[in-house]
Amino acid sequence: AKLADMADSSGRRRPARRSRAPPAPLNDTFPKMSAMSANFAVAPAHVRSTAAIRRAGRASAKRVIARGVKAEAVKEAVALNTTKSDAIFKAAQDILPGGVNSPVRAFKSVGGGPIVFDHVKDAYAFDVDGNKYIDYVGSWGPAICGHANERVNEKLKAQIDKGTSFGAPCELENVLGQMVIDRVPSVEMVRFCNSGTEACLSVLRVMRAYTGRDKIIKFEGCYHGHADPFLVQAGSGVATLGLPDSPGVPKAATNTTLCAPYNDLEAVKKIFEENKGEIAGVILEPVVGNSGFIVPDKSFLEGLREITTAEGALLTFDEVMTGFRISKGCAQEYWGVTPDLTTMGKVIGGGLPVGAYGGKREIMDVVAPAGPMYQAGTLSGNPLAMVAGIETLNILAEEGSYEYMDKNTKRLIEGILEAGKEAGHAVCGGSIRGMFGFFFCEGPVRNFADATESDTDKFARWHRGMLEEGVYLAPSQYEAGFTGLKHTEEDIEYTIEAAKRVMARI
Repeated sequence: AKLADMADSSGRRRPARRSRAPPAPLNDTFPKMSAMSANFAVAPAHVRSTAAIRRAGRASAKRVIARGVKAEAVKEAVALNTTKSDAIFKAAQDILPGGVNSPVRAFKSVGGGPIVFDHVKDAYAFDVDGNKYIDYVGSWGPAICGHANERVNEKLKAQIDKGTSFGAPCELENVLGQMVIDRVPSVEMVRFCNSGTEACLSVLRVMRAYTGRDKIIKFEGCYHGHADPFLVQAGSGVATLGLPDSPGVPKAATNTTLCAPYNDLEAVKKIFEENKGEIAGVILEPVVGNSGFIVPDKSFLEGLREITTAEGALLTFDEVMTGFRISKGCAQEYWGVTPDLTTMGKVIGGGLPVGAYGGKREIMDVVAPAGPMYQAGTLSGNPLAMVAGIETLNILAEEGSYEYMDKNTKRLIEGILEAGKEAGHAVCGGSIRGMFGFFFCEGPVRNFADATESDTDKFARWHRGMLEEGVYLAPSQYEAGFTGLKHTEEDIEYTIEAAKRVMARI
């Protein structure tokens, strides 16, 4: 994840009143549980989800009241049991800065302690306290085919026996590289690295090396990793923590970074006019996921393509988040706008650390050893990330994959927005394929300034309420959510029903 994280349980999360057998994939994973979990309404408490147990308890109390027996009022929400998570996080704060290895995981913007995971499978996460969640974070994007996907795991297990890291060329790099080239319109050559941050800082160097210019344009609220030149109005975890920029970044490192509002083509034109012949390139998220979910106007992307071409600058799409998530050929295929360079990550590693950048051959030829621009990495192109990426892209290439995600995600966000409006909240949002988000404001949200109008206190209450219902969402208003191929219609419908309950009580 960027600046921005055993249940002894089985069966799908759903309201206790429903009596449908759990899906085959989960029973296959936990066969000894399948007999006990056929019906949440009668299953023993120790094999039911915590949210189902609490709802069953509330239903029981209501029946007592209905029979005329005096009883205490039933609370609308019961505190989530996080005893073990709290203890682990407390110990972590003496070991890790802030107790985490990526800031957003600390739950600072939503309150309460972070949930400590024990294991994950398909669309579900299981914490150390025995709680089960429908997961809409998906390791911040990579788990598009489901956590611990059997096909990906099979390839990984076979590769482990052959070696986890070579530090030398291997054919798997060629295979995944060719798959990227075949799918992504802008990519004629590709270089693998180990993270989205590394990909973005490298592509920045490529833009400067190729054009001989120093200045770049980025957009307010767009996050491109934590390299010094990008930590200016960066959105994501920086916004979540309320940091305007990051201490430790010299002014000289950001003097050549120029910022414009997202979706504002006139502002970009003005910057080019004021810096004639000095701008190496423009970098942006072609769908913003680091200020929450924000969709660009297609005319904005088309305008950037026209301006950069006319000015001799390069256009880079940061597709670390959107790459292979909203289309087989990334966001650039979805929008029909081809940049000069593209950064990638997350999905192409199938859950392992990975990054990549690519583009036109004549531009990529500046990268060492073909050219003078140096970039290297000990674990770049390591065989584990390559095999996981290959199998993930194979799965995504199967017919109907993106249509399936699109249908589920549309239903999800429409249900959440409807629940919010019915409860009297100001809400707006949207989705594209396996990516979604919403804001607690009237909207529309077209840029980061609009996003900051959202009621973040209300989002914090919403987030906690959804956790109590067994739904795990990104712990920040300024993050997009993700669905994948393992989310089922039942998962979506359960989440919508949970959203109705939470919206009503916040």
